[in-house]
Amino acid sequence: MYPGKYATMHPDRAAFIMAATGEAVSWREFEARSNRLAHLLRAQGLKRLDHYSVFMENNNRYLEACSAGYRAGLYFTCINSFLTPEELAYIVNNSESRLLITSRAKLAVAAEALKSCPKVALCLVVDGGADLPAGCRDYAATVAQYPAEPIADESLGTSMLYSSGTTGRPKGIVRPLPEQPPSQPLPLFHFLHQLWRYREDMIYLSPAPLYHSAPNAAVSLALGVGGTVIVMEHFDPEHYLSLIPKYKVTHSQLVPTMFSRMLKLPEEVRRKYDLSTLEIAVHAAAPCPVQVKEQMIDWWGPIIHEYYGATEGLGFTACDSPQWLAHKGSVGKVMIGDLHILDEHMQPAPKGTPGEIWFKTASPFEYFNDPVRTQQTRSADGTMSTVGDIGYVDDDGYLYLTDRSSFMIISGGVNIYPQECENLLITHPKIADAAVFGVPDEEMGEAVKAVVQPMAGVHPGPELEAELIAFCRQHLAKLKCPRTVDFTDALPRLPTGKLYKKPLRDKYWAGHQSRIV
Repeated sequence: MYPGKYATMHPDRAAFIMAATGEAVSWREFEARSNRLAHLLRAQGLKRLDHYSVFMENNNRYLEACSAGYRAGLYFTCINSFLTPEELAYIVNNSESRLLITSRAKLAVAAEALKSCPKVALCLVVDGGADLPAGCRDYAATVAQYPAEPIADESLGTSMLYSSGTTGRPKGIVRPLPEQPPSQPLPLFHFLHQLWRYREDMIYLSPAPLYHSAPNAAVSLALGVGGTVIVMEHFDPEHYLSLIPKYKVTHSQLVPTMFSRMLKLPEEVRRKYDLSTLEIAVHAAAPCPVQVKEQMIDWWGPIIHEYYGATEGLGFTACDSPQWLAHKGSVGKVMIGDLHILDEHMQPAPKGTPGEIWFKTASPFEYFNDPVRTQQTRSADGTMSTVGDIGYVDDDGYLYLTDRSSFMIISGGVNIYPQECENLLITHPKIADAAVFGVPDEEMGEAVKAVVQPMAGVHPGPELEAELIAFCRQHLAKLKCPRTVDFTDALPRLPTGKLYKKPLRDKYWAGHQSRIV
């Protein structure tokens, strides 16, 4: 994300290209854009370790919106562009953001959210034009007033992304930020460059939303070595394939849902495009069904790499295609961190027996301004951390995921925690109790399912199901809402009152060896 070096070495080479329009932005222009925004951030009073947020779809200003913070020593929070005003306002306020960058396409949501964000002094709107609400300015016209040269006090910044929690509210994942120049990246970047053979002349194809941690980091890695990034505004399976020969793409990172959608293309479409330039295809964010990955390796060859690691950065496992073929279903061997599989008594689980996955923390982190939830991820002695995944290690040291103790749902590579939806459903006047969890879905991996107990005298059926889904979509992002609703006379609760979701969920996972697709 620091273009200075390559703006000097290769000023006219494309730093990134927008896939839909073909617009190419050179390293010289990317450097100038990043510098102008960094100057604006300083002019707004943002100093090292302060915060701002980015809320927009993939567009031609997204990368500089991150790069400016990276070189100004700031924490920047990229926010899911499908959130509701209420959800957006919570993250903007919780992150203590003082500036918001959004787009014309997302302005209606942003403007409504900003009514509840008193600390935001300025909102910059990409493609905003002149008719903007109070406190908002057109992005391009505003940043054009600032110098194209670097700010005088450059220092390394980083993202502070949000991960939902079992209590429903998202939490910001903040890591210590060393005081060093932005031209000196963190050691993790060097490790990943070597692992996936990133190099200066690489062409990286980014098919995913840049607000997600994995694609945002992958693009940063590619730009960090001077590669060219092709940014897809949204994923389309055939368009993705067509971009590989068009730009001679060498590297890419995907999620399993994208694999599935490409595999469902007609055979003549799949074979239409020359994929021979592709050297490395990385996937993560959600477990990949064995059959899907086998078909992808048959099609693309042994170029597919997998990794497992939480946004919190607790640890990191990885495997290439030959390793995976010898350990099908695995997410790889530990490469960063010290892995421990522990039972409910915090004792080591026998080899091959599932237990909770703990790491002696590889990268220190906290949940921003949330010491209680930070402590909940720690072991009693403070030396280990977990995000609640369940798995086991085989005799060769390969990790397999089998479940999630937090009932987190991964749908299309997106983490969804059900508590927020459960809490909302219970407020509906026709609902006495509710449970939300993930159920198997062939394309998305998991789909959000609600099982509810209607109030006495309320008739369950398709009309009530549609009403509840619409109710959820009024208050939550669509991705968090149930696709389907089932009804029951009573939900199982423990004597303590805690909802016992396991037997509910297990019914839908019957016939599956693992409760992770």
